[in-house]
Amino acid sequence: MRHDEALSLFLERVRCSVGYKPNGQVLAALLKSCVAISAIRFGSVLHGYALKLGHVSCQSLCKGLLNLYAKSGALDYCNKLFGEMDQRDPVIWNIVLSGLAGFQSQEAEVMRLFRAMHMVNEAKPNSVTIAIVLPVCARLRDLDAGKGMHSYVIKSGLESHTLAGNALISMYAKCGLVCSDAYAAFNRIEFKDVVSWNAVIAGFSENKATEEAFKLFHAMLKGPIQPNYATIASILPVCASLEENAGYWYGKEVHCHVLRRMELVEDVSVINSLMSFYLRIGQIEKAEFLFRNMKSRDLVSWNAIIAGYASNGEWLKALELFSELISLETIKPDSVTLVSVLPACAHVHNLQVAKEIHGYIIRHPGLREDTSVGNALLSFYAKCNYTQAALQTFLMISRKDLISWNAILDAFTESGCETHLVNLLHWMLREGIRPDSITILTIIQYYAAVSRVKKVKETHSYSIRFGLLQGDAGPTLGNGMLDAYAKCGNMKYAVNIFGSLSEKRNVVTCNSMISGYVNSCSHDDAYAIFNTMSETDLTTWNLMVRVYAENDFPDQALSLFHELQVQGMKPDIVTIMSILPACAHMASVHMLRQCHGYVIRACFNDVRLNGAFIDMYSKCGSVFGAYKLFLSSPLKDLVMFTAMVGGFAMHGMGEEALRIFSYMLELGVKPDHVIITAVLFACSHAGLVDEGWKIFNSIEKVHGFQPTMEQYACVVDLLARGGRIKDAYTFVTRMPIEANANIWGTLLGACRTHHEVELGRVVADHLFKIESDNIGNYVVMSNLYAADARWDGVMEIRRLMRTRELKKPAGCSWIEVGRRKNVFIAGDSSHPQRSIIYRTLSTLDQLMKEPFHF
Repeated sequence: MRHDEALSLFLERVRCSVGYKPNGQVLAALLKSCVAISAIRFGSVLHGYALKLGHVSCQSLCKGLLNLYAKSGALDYCNKLFGEMDQRDPVIWNIVLSGLAGFQSQEAEVMRLFRAMHMVNEAKPNSVTIAIVLPVCARLRDLDAGKGMHSYVIKSGLESHTLAGNALISMYAKCGLVCSDAYAAFNRIEFKDVVSWNAVIAGFSENKATEEAFKLFHAMLKGPIQPNYATIASILPVCASLEENAGYWYGKEVHCHVLRRMELVEDVSVINSLMSFYLRIGQIEKAEFLFRNMKSRDLVSWNAIIAGYASNGEWLKALELFSELISLETIKPDSVTLVSVLPACAHVHNLQVAKEIHGYIIRHPGLREDTSVGNALLSFYAKCNYTQAALQTFLMISRKDLISWNAILDAFTESGCETHLVNLLHWMLREGIRPDSITILTIIQYYAAVSRVKKVKETHSYSIRFGLLQGDAGPTLGNGMLDAYAKCGNMKYAVNIFGSLSEKRNVVTCNSMISGYVNSCSHDDAYAIFNTMSETDLTTWNLMVRVYAENDFPDQALSLFHELQVQGMKPDIVTIMSILPACAHMASVHMLRQCHGYVIRACFNDVRLNGAFIDMYSKCGSVFGAYKLFLSSPLKDLVMFTAMVGGFAMHGMGEEALRIFSYMLELGVKPDHVIITAVLFACSHAGLVDEGWKIFNSIEKVHGFQPTMEQYACVVDLLARGGRIKDAYTFVTRMPIEANANIWGTLLGACRTHHEVELGRVVADHLFKIESDNIGNYVVMSNLYAADARWDGVMEIRRLMRTRELKKPAGCSWIEVGRRKNVFIAGDSSHPQRSIIYRTLSTLDQLMKEPFHF
């Protein structure tokens, strides 16, 4: 009979039979039903009814009441009743101990009560007592107490008892002593049952002793005890922790064993364990096959498949399965389901589903009070940059833990709101919540991003005071501190931390140091760190490729690019972005196309990368290759438009640049200073004076921002190239900001082109005051005088150059022919094919001097 039916039948009997007086045994049986269905109030009524009937001396009734109050958490009633009992046998002691052991807050009381039981002579602890108290020792990590109980077990002759032996195995395994003490306890059990085997296998599994776990599993298969659902659940995680191929084949062997035993095949928990195993090793299709072919599914099945899809990056499938789950009437999502599915919503930015989940949480008080659910919802809003929604969710969490605080702090670091961040941090400290390594990393990453080195130092000091750099998280936190100081440009402190981590350095440590040296232009120091590294990753190689590519060492950059592939690493988007400047420096279209081909084969679909390729194709002379890539890209952002406009501009294709710019405005993409400067440059080089002037006037009137110095320089160049030298000079003198050397230099070059000697002298005076050490300006002015036969002016300029010790560097140019770079320097005649080159140049020079006849 079901428990609720038993209680209903009792009530009916009491109502219908006036003289009905149940005995203590009947009431004790009813109390068991109350415990089973958590009918605590009904049990309390039965207690009163028993007192009226005078059954207080019934031993079985007293035990039933003790069990009711102990299991329900009514510990005051339990202790009172226990204290009033005259005769207390081991069963009574065990009932009270079992009830208290179910509450973490009562663990100290369990140990006190066990010692009291051991001291009095009325009842001695038995195997059941040991099985109740040893798990408490394990939870407290009180190995001394556990060993003390083990001594009692040996003295009492209980060591070979199955129940006591199983408890000893679990206690030692949870305290990390699995290979010695736990295994020894297992061997001393005379009659091992399936729980014995499961305890020792689970112990080895939890302590990462995979080989021993497998040996015991195989030994179990050869013996009389057959594995059950718990054995399978213990051994499959061991399979999943092995290398991919080995783990897969061991797991398949376990799966085959399951298929040979129908009772395991029909056990939902076994199939759930198999599903979790396949999902952990990335075998999603096999997991889905198991899920779809299950005769019955419980909530654990749904949670396993949803969490598995999410952990394997199959966010949309996770959401599809969640939608399928909520359409069922028999099973409803719990906290585990929601904690698994909310990250999937965040990755695909599905606000609609997340809001529905939020509503579901509000409608279910149990979920609303669950801190882990609140944290998952808070993290969703934080990751999707809904900072206010994240704050509201945070305020609604009734029992905030450290994860809650870390999540809301992270939300405000992402939004860049320092005031709210600091206020939250102070509130957290007032609440008595001590920051951990994650809190510290969040804070220093924020202050590193805004280059607030003083705040980084304050956070560093806090970490030292509270010993956060000494624990297991010390190396990670040290790496974070090093990275923060490097990003703030304080390499002195970064070097000090690097030195303090000498015995705990890893790849991340060295990468942070290299990155700091790269950003501070200390390239030799970066290379020195690189040379000392015994282990590298792709980030290391990307940084070093960037060092050489950005510092005019393209050959070394390409050499490292090839070397990292020899090391078995696959270039990623960052690698390609790092090597592109080297391709541009060498003007190597061939190398650029190789990189582009790799990107296509690797399916890198990145808008920024496409923009970089457009820019590089243009710089390497293949503007039509750039335009083809531009047209083929389905998504175009401002960077891509800027790259294409700049490409047409550098090739003098002003009208094409204007057409791209107009197309961008039609699409509603807002321009910035960079693209407007590129358009003005295009107009200048194509002689489109009116169009350029119109765009310049639109900067403030249409787009709403002030022109930059570069844009003023473009207008000066635009007017000068159009022959309007005096207009250009007037424009410069009327500028609202003081012209820089670039603008005056542009104007001087125009005076040279159009033989405006007097105006050139005025411009040169301004220029020499601003930029007296640029030899190029003196050469332009000297050439201007020479073109007008003003030899006294030429001599004056040369005298100034000698006085200021200015020397013109040798000109250099290069070209790629037949996939080989050919470099030419003025005055150098070391090229192996110099005879052919000079002979060809002489012929061309002669042809140019001959008159041309139509």
